[in-house]
Amino acid sequence: MSGRLTGVHTPNRRTILATGAAALSAAFVGLATAGSAAAAGTLPDGLFTLGVASGDPLRDGVVLWTRLAPDPLNGGGMPDAAVDVGWQIAEDDTFKRVVRQGQTQAVPQLGHSVHVDVRGLRPHRDYWYRFRVEDQISPVGRTRTAPGLFANRLRVALASCQNWQHGYFNAYADMAAQDPDVVLFVGDYIYESGPSSTAVRRHEGKGEPYSLVQYRNRYAQYRTDPDLAAMHAAAPWIVTFDDHEVDNDFAGEIPQDPDKQSHDAFVARLTAAYQAYYEHMPVRATAVPDGPHIRMHRSFDFGYLARLHVLDTRQFRSDQATTAEGAQDPSMTMLGQDQKAWLLNGLHRSHARWNLIASQIMMAETDLQVGPGKLWFYDAWDGYQVERDELMGEFARVRNPVVMTGDRHLTMISDLKRDFADPSSQVVGAEFVGTSITSGGDLDEAAFNAEWDPRRPDNPHWKLVDGHRGYHLFDIDHHCVDAQVRAVETVRRPQSPASTVSRLRVRNGKRGVETV
Repeated sequence: MSGRLTGVHTPNRRTILATGAAALSAAFVGLATAGSAAAAGTLPDGLFTLGVASGDPLRDGVVLWTRLAPDPLNGGGMPDAAVDVGWQIAEDDTFKRVVRQGQTQAVPQLGHSVHVDVRGLRPHRDYWYRFRVEDQISPVGRTRTAPGLFANRLRVALASCQNWQHGYFNAYADMAAQDPDVVLFVGDYIYESGPSSTAVRRHEGKGEPYSLVQYRNRYAQYRTDPDLAAMHAAAPWIVTFDDHEVDNDFAGEIPQDPDKQSHDAFVARLTAAYQAYYEHMPVRATAVPDGPHIRMHRSFDFGYLARLHVLDTRQFRSDQATTAEGAQDPSMTMLGQDQKAWLLNGLHRSHARWNLIASQIMMAETDLQVGPGKLWFYDAWDGYQVERDELMGEFARVRNPVVMTGDRHLTMISDLKRDFADPSSQVVGAEFVGTSITSGGDLDEAAFNAEWDPRRPDNPHWKLVDGHRGYHLFDIDHHCVDAQVRAVETVRRPQSPASTVSRLRVRNGKRGVETV
């Protein structure tokens, strides 16, 4: 891709993780050798079992992440003491040109996680980074800053819904080979379900997580997937959560099953889940939780090429409707008043060619009723129709809105309509609902077609419905957004070939999606 630093070797995912600590230790002399607030030399081996990651890229900065966890599935295995951690970021993978370095602490109150917000970097450049504790050195990660004001290209990978028990995260091996500038993950990083004896891979523990230690163990298990770890080490991520990071279909402080989880118990569960989420994600300190609350809606600018608004469609929503009449109640909100005002202000003040919106939940209508009448998923935007229709009206006045979504465990690419009740109404934007990494398991094509083909005539705004596992890849320039639906053959094996099953395009100034 044009616009990247030339003359710099780009390692593949195996190279990134395989860089030996011994070969790198010389450049770390004098940095973080004190070890910890506890006695030096008393720490266990294998501190960096969960690898490294980066995220929230800016033109001049990025967040670097790791978590010290020598016994990752049993609370982490660290002593109850702060540990000094050295970090470096360099212009080359041998660390001969270190541009920033420093020292921070991994504290037990945050699971010995590390979040370093590095600034003073150059736009749209590859950098390599690593951590050190005493004589232990982490794997090397590669990151990339956001492009400058006059960026002309951006490559985004869209992922969501990775259920450990449904298969291997092998789609990330293909994603790493595509070398995205950033990975956008829009929810269901973990699943809170208990272990299943019939699963492809079994969840750790004995049931659903409720406590902080249980959520830490679940995240740690997911982080041990080699392809997920390698993708985190290969590119920066921008993340947000959906429901399964806490509890299926929760809304604000209301669980899916309030008859089984009291309000106080669920608030305690939210508090644990949000803290574990922060501890395992490469996000800024603005996301440090405040009890059962966490700030995740935020925006990113990729020069004048694209602005990305990342939504939070869980914390501020009304409890889900249970009837069509309830879904059309004007008091129902998905975003809450403050977040909606933030979003609309950001969209209308944007000078970007493309206005991207990361929504965990599908915006376009899904009419499940074959023939006359409507039947909706009330957990999606269909359950909040007045606010959704208001947003569609605002999209009509926004330049090139493109929504990137997860949740549905299938690819569903649609035109966004000003009024879904009127098939002839104005097209105001495009939505790409990305398929899952594993959730739902391998495609049964006959069963999938039997379920979804009869519904297509009632949903004329759908441009593509597909049930393969994988992710979406977007190449964005000033003329168009070119999208590929990348799919793996199977998630039941650790490795699987991947291919492009569909190509679609959104053209500058032409609202809606076209197939290529």
